[in-house]
Amino acid sequence: MRVLYFAWLRQKVGIAEEEVAPPAEVRDVAGLIRWLAARSSGHAAAFADPRQVRAAVNQDFATPDQPVAANDEVAFFPPVTGG
Repeated sequence: MRVLYFAWLRQKVGIAEEEVAPPAEVRDVAGLIRWLAARSSGHAAAFADPRQVRAAVNQDFATPDQPVAANDEVAFFPPVTGG
């Protein structure tokens, strides 16, 4: 699984992207966030308040219950506003 980080999430995690292999019990975006948060202090800081994180799976906006699979690309970014 390819995971991308944007804006302040990238700053907190310390990398722009990474390849990960979550365990089988990680089935959705929310589970992936919990698993990633346990990987390092930077990940924990980035996902400290999951309500402040938006996700996209394979370049489509995703809700926390969106399923994820091994070959997916998952991007995490802060909420955005237009204007």
